[in-house]
Amino acid sequence: MIATGLPLNDVTDHLVGVFRDPAILIGIPLALLGAVFMSFGAQYQHRGVTKVERMTGTSGSAGLSMRQLLSLLRRPSWVAGTLMLVLAIVCQLSALAFAPLILVQPLGAVSLVLTTLLNARVSGHAPTRQSITSIIACVGGIFIFVTIAAFVATETPLQGWQLLSVLLMLLGVLIVLTTTWVLVRRRAHPLFYIVASGILYGFVATLAKIVIKRVQAGEIDPVTIICAVGVVVAAALGAYFVQTAYSVGPPDLVIAGLTVVDPLVAVLIGLTVLKEAATAGPWAFIGFGVAGAIAVYGVFSLARNHPQVVSDSQELPFRRGSGGPTPGTPKR
Repeated sequence: MIATGLPLNDVTDHLVGVFRDPAILIGIPLALLGAVFMSFGAQYQHRGVTKVERMTGTSGSAGLSMRQLLSLLRRPSWVAGTLMLVLAIVCQLSALAFAPLILVQPLGAVSLVLTTLLNARVSGHAPTRQSITSIIACVGGIFIFVTIAAFVATETPLQGWQLLSVLLMLLGVLIVLTTTWVLVRRRAHPLFYIVASGILYGFVATLAKIVIKRVQAGEIDPVTIICAVGVVVAAALGAYFVQTAYSVGPPDLVIAGLTVVDPLVAVLIGLTVLKEAATAGPWAFIGFGVAGAIAVYGVFSLARNHPQVVSDSQELPFRRGSGGPTPGTPKR
């Protein structure tokens, strides 16, 4: 018995009941741990990409060449970052085994805060008021999204038409993104690579969730194998776009896009195709829409106001956090 006069088991059941499924309380910390690994992995991979660009004397803004990709494999920083991202994926997949997709994916926004702090220390570009406001919008929108999802998320058995729908949607996305990249690669804006990789990773998370659920149910058939192949293809192209994004933008801007676009795509699929909010009322969908709009605004705002982006493109006199000289200021 505790001070309230209720048995400890009753109190625990009541707290767990808020989330409807006790397994969610396992999935949430796993997703948060994955966000930590993602933050450090992004920073180290970005460092590796920029070093390879300097060594090869060529920019990867139009897409990394085969020579640059092979050079990345010889950069300890990039390899270390890749290993951390693998751990992040393991944590995320483990979280998806315990909790609904629409709850797990948005928690990756925690990595945006950590990556921003890491990048500010490494690059010396102190966050400005505008960039901080943008980050608050990203994280705040996702936090509202997660709060709503924690109360309405449910999981239902998957039907054949749902699997076919997701696979056809992925095929369409692969065709559109690949065609667009071929046409605009030499003048593509950094947001193209960020949004494209976020969309692909949204499908990776969705298909991974489908594969996990079917394996748990013992349904290992050709459809499950096709879904697994879809995970690999989408992850490979998404990873290529992410590495290219690192060559044209700071890591926290890349993570901002991924932690907003990725969960929004995954959640939209979860809501419309997988029916993970089948019991939610109209208020929940209104909340999802408002929260998503806030988060998306944060990404586009950060793309315009990120101090490193503005400093590199316009050479404005931003204060260097490490006490180094202001960009554009001649050394004495």
